[in-house]
Amino acid sequence: MNSTVRPAQPIVLYRYALSGHCHRVELFLSLLALPFELIEVDLRAKAQKAPAFLQMNAFAQVPVIQDGDLTLADANAILVYLASRYAPGQWLPAEPARAAAVQRWLSVAAGPLAFGPAAARAVELFKAGFNAEEVTARAQSLFQVMDRQLQNSAFLTGDMPTLADIANYSYTAHAPEGHVSLEAYPHIRAWLQRIEALPRFVPMPKSRVGVAA
Repeated sequence: MNSTVRPAQPIVLYRYALSGHCHRVELFLSLLALPFELIEVDLRAKAQKAPAFLQMNAFAQVPVIQDGDLTLADANAILVYLASRYAPGQWLPAEPARAAAVQRWLSVAAGPLAFGPAAARAVELFKAGFNAEEVTARAQSLFQVMDRQLQNSAFLTGDMPTLADIANYSYTAHAPEGHVSLEAYPHIRAWLQRIEALPRFVPMPKSRVGVAA
C-alpha cells in the first residue's frame, strides 16, 4: 500500500479537523505513507471565504491540497488524483468494471452519505438547517444497503480496500454523532474495524454529541 512515487516536497492539506471530507484525504495520505503538512482552515471564522483561499477553491470549501505546482479541491477528486499519481492500480482499479464499481461508491459518498449520515451529524454538531428526521431516514436506508453489500465482501467492492472504502469511512464511522446508531449493522461495524486495522490508519477526532453525548 506504500506509494511507489514520492512528491518532491510535502503535500499541503488545507482542512477542518471535524470534516469527514477532509479526514478521508488525510487518511489516504497517511495510508500511502506520503509526506504531508496540515493547515487548519477555521470555518467558524469564515476563513474559507478569504480572498487567498477563494483563489484555491472558488466554492469556498475544504479540503484543498497543494502538491508542488498543483492546487486541487474536492475530496473525491483529490482521492482519485492521489491514487492515480502515487499508487496506480492499487486503490483505483484499471479494469473497467472494477473501476466503475469504485466510482459507484464515490457517487454514494457525494450523494446518500453526504445527505444522510453526514447531514445528520451536521445538524447535531454544527446546527445545520437540515430536516433531522429526513436525513436520519436517508442514513438508515443507506446503511441497510451497505450492510447487505458487506455481508458478502470484506470491503465495498471486493476483498481489498479501494477508494470506495476511504470515501465512505469517515462519515459512516461518525454517524452516531448524528444520532444514527450502527448497532443494527454488524457488517458495517466489522468493515470499519478492518479499515481501522490498516497500516498507518489515522482517526478523525470524535465529538461528544449524538449517541456519544
